[in-house]
Amino acid sequence: MTTPTSLTTRKYVLHWLNTFNIGLTLVAILIVMALFAPWLTSYDPNAQHIAQRLMAPDAQHWFGTDRFGRDLFSRVLFGARPTLVLVSLVVILTVPIGLMVGICAGYLGGWIERVLMRITDIVMSLPSLVIALALVSILGPGLLNGALALAFTSWPSFARQARTETLALRRSDYLAAAKMQGIDGWRLIFGHILPLTLPSAVIRAALNLGGIILAAAGLGFLGMGIQPPTAEWGSMVASGSRVIFDHWWVAAVPGLAILLASLAFNLLGDGLRDKMDPRHGQ
Repeated sequence: MTTPTSLTTRKYVLHWLNTFNIGLTLVAILIVMALFAPWLTSYDPNAQHIAQRLMAPDAQHWFGTDRFGRDLFSRVLFGARPTLVLVSLVVILTVPIGLMVGICAGYLGGWIERVLMRITDIVMSLPSLVIALALVSILGPGLLNGALALAFTSWPSFARQARTETLALRRSDYLAAAKMQGIDGWRLIFGHILPLTLPSAVIRAALNLGGIILAAAGLGFLGMGIQPPTAEWGSMVASGSRVIFDHWWVAAVPGLAILLASLAFNLLGDGLRDKMDPRHGQ
């Protein structure tokens, strides 16, 4: 027989088990892993022990060791740091640029809108990973250059969304009332239009983070990201692919970390969309 207490517990569990909470929990775990990596493992992620190379997972090395005898568990933990830093840099660069381009195009209109949106269309039509590889090859591999390369191809989606919302707002009574009070120009853009377009930009940024993680791992896999011996998931997969048939865990462990990190941000983005976009929840 179902009791009121069990019904309340079940209701609470079902309420907690939604996309937003699951995604937020996974992202929080990822951040904790990155921040407290030195205290979560006793192994140096870059220390080589050739005598212990390619050891299978056991009680001493939970995820096994790689071709140089380095502990994979510690390298996965420390590998979360450059991934999160790169993702943060890309978001910091793309969201403001995309918002300002889209808002200026939608609000000012005319030839300014045509020029800005043609530039946006050209950048959006470019294959993102190929252009990122080309830029990194010019600038040189590294964390900052990788972030700049990925940001260059990531801002157009924010610009197009901000322009669409600004065009709708430009004909609204809300902005008409603000203009009647003498508010115009940049004051109107930053004080009234930007706050209304920011929530959707946050949702899109969260949804794009999973793809950015995969792109960053792709750069690392091709040797264009953070350089060895620094632990980075993409380069770890590339290194493990050389021995994948005999020692599968060397490539599978960092690959699983990439999958879970991408899934976490995708779930968080879906949850934010459900909470912040009332039209989607209907």
